[in-house]
Amino acid sequence: MHYRFNKNTLQGRIIIILALALAIYLLMLFADHPQAVERYYSKGLYPAVSWVMHPVLNIFPFSVGDVLYILVIGYLLFSFGRFIFRLVKGQFKRIALALTTLVIGLQVAILAFYIFWGMNYFRPSAGERLNLRDTTYTTAHLVNVTCMLIDSANATRASLTAADSTQDTDAIYKTAINAVKKTSTNLPDFRAYSPRIKSSLLTPLLNYVGTSGYFNPFTGEAQLNYQMPYFSRPMVACHEMSHQMGYGPEDEASFAGYMVALQSKDRLLRYSAFNNAVNECMRTLRGRDTIAFKQLRKTISPQVRHDFYRERLYWFSFHGEATMISGYMYDDYLKMNNQPEGLRSYNQMVLLLMNWYKERQL
Repeated sequence: MHYRFNKNTLQGRIIIILALALAIYLLMLFADHPQAVERYYSKGLYPAVSWVMHPVLNIFPFSVGDVLYILVIGYLLFSFGRFIFRLVKGQFKRIALALTTLVIGLQVAILAFYIFWGMNYFRPSAGERLNLRDTTYTTAHLVNVTCMLIDSANATRASLTAADSTQDTDAIYKTAINAVKKTSTNLPDFRAYSPRIKSSLLTPLLNYVGTSGYFNPFTGEAQLNYQMPYFSRPMVACHEMSHQMGYGPEDEASFAGYMVALQSKDRLLRYSAFNNAVNECMRTLRGRDTIAFKQLRKTISPQVRHDFYRERLYWFSFHGEATMISGYMYDDYLKMNNQPEGLRSYNQMVLLLMNWYKERQL
């Protein structure tokens, strides 16, 4: 008896599910080979995807990815309501077909995630690619680098003018984009393809989940929480656009964002980067040497300390159950994508900084 494939039948959909499951399995086998990922994906397919997608989506002044998420959430809510209706009506065959549709949709989303960007999580680490391979550093070196960063933060903060502190979001974006383009030209390891940063349509929600910005892996768009303190926005913009360069892990994106800021002469962007770096290094130092931490804390200028306070106060005003739940979920997401430290990987930017300054014999 000749079987005729029909994707609208339960049997047909099960075949599709099995085929997609096989594709995901093969993709995960590929992910276990970092050098192959680097050669064929991060330096092969991904640049081609970026070269096509980024200019097209940059045409839209708003975040296409945010609109996509809103539509998907709306569709899922509608589907849930329809599921309840069919359950009450006893339409079990339709329910089974709907569940297979949901599974297929999830599988397609997983494949799209890894093909459009997510495989960058599995390339060799930035430490290996940038020849910053040391996995340890001394407390003395941490103190020296932190001292330098504090001096830089103090000096750049003192140089900020009223015009710097009242820059609108568009001006901040333009400066960050130009810095990324300059870095892309000067440093081949930080190659970007039509970089762009956009204000997130979901900013009110981002506040309550404690998110300063995010990268959409399906559309390749970098989004920013435009309501957070002005001095944080430039560095976050560079961090999110570093994901567009193919830097997956959060610590690597933060380091890449710092490198971008150093290429710029803009006072606010440089201060934003130094402010972030001091914060990260001081947090690390507090866990290593509380005496040195207290001594260095006294050398931070009142202006910089006030900015630290403003930022903490801003995020604390939104802190609640949603913040904690989203934190747990994002921690699990990072762990599933080759970042075993989860949220703590954000703090590992310090290791790359120590290596980079060590190379410069600081």
